[in-house]
Amino acid sequence: MEDSKVDSRRRSVLKTIGLGAGAMTALPVIGSGSVRPEAARQAAPAAAVQAPGAEAEWKPLFFDEHQNQTVVVLTELIMPATETPGAKEAQVNRLIDLTLNESEKDVTSGFIEGLAWLDGRSLSRHGKPFVNLSPEQQTAMLDPLADPANHNPEDQPGVRFFERIKNYTIFGYYTSRIGLDQELQYGGDDYHTEFPGACTHPEHLQS
Repeated sequence: MEDSKVDSRRRSVLKTIGLGAGAMTALPVIGSGSVRPEAARQAAPAAAVQAPGAEAEWKPLFFDEHQNQTVVVLTELIMPATETPGAKEAQVNRLIDLTLNESEKDVTSGFIEGLAWLDGRSLSRHGKPFVNLSPEQQTAMLDPLADPANHNPEDQPGVRFFERIKNYTIFGYYTSRIGLDQELQYGGDDYHTEFPGACTHPEHLQS
């Protein structure tokens, strides 16, 4: 992905976060960059939502192993590692697994159907599951699903699924410790002895 496109997409992501979570459905596939608007930092919650711990024995609560690996690949494609860690290191897949394990059946079944649809298309086009494709093939499959102007009826199950996992990924990443501290450089947990932004004019100070 070209650097200019990467930076533009990351700016779009952070601007949308600053506007609120409800606007996230308009986001494209996310690249990487170093732009960190102040609005995005202000939108970060006071306490990071942490994915489950990094223990080697961790097992999914909701996904089977293949589904979990597919989610790992998808989230890393959406939020890849560059100068800051990506979704895989932030363990976004674990937060999605935990979220779906606590969700209603209509939500969980739709997500599993989306994963199955993606594998089905991958098998029909390349003869192997999505996780076994090359990164170039994976990106080529996701690009039309990430296009909001795509109204091809055959693509609509994938378009809806991609929108859902994209939103999960953005939320999971930017509420992880990695997303807050390293990407957004959020300082909400810091202790401040003074607030230099306050007015210091004597005539405005109250006794």
